[in-house]
Amino acid sequence: MTTQNTPDDLKICPMQKLLKLFSGKLKPEIFLLATKSNLRFNSLLREIEGSNKQSLSIALKDLTEAELLKKIIITQKPLHIEYHLTEKGRLLIPVFNQLEGLF
Repeated sequence: MTTQNTPDDLKICPMQKLLKLFSGKLKPEIFLLATKSNLRFNSLLREIEGSNKQSLSIALKDLTEAELLKKIIITQKPLHIEYHLTEKGRLLIPVFNQLEGLF
């Protein structure tokens, strides 16, 4: 299910929004992989154990709508789509690095 902005979201602090955005199994793994290289859908299906097309599609959509990933259509043959980390996404890398150091 995609995240929807509701009036209740206005009451949530930024950290709660971030935690809510990254809830679930796939989004943290997708974000981690995006910090290392550009992503392609089928590669993610192979790399993330237990993923399926529907859940992966929803997770990518949520991260794209949150402007952490950008969907790029590559028109070279073969035509394909890549996901790139946005500047906003890059700004979160130090936050995740600090969290990794705590656990």
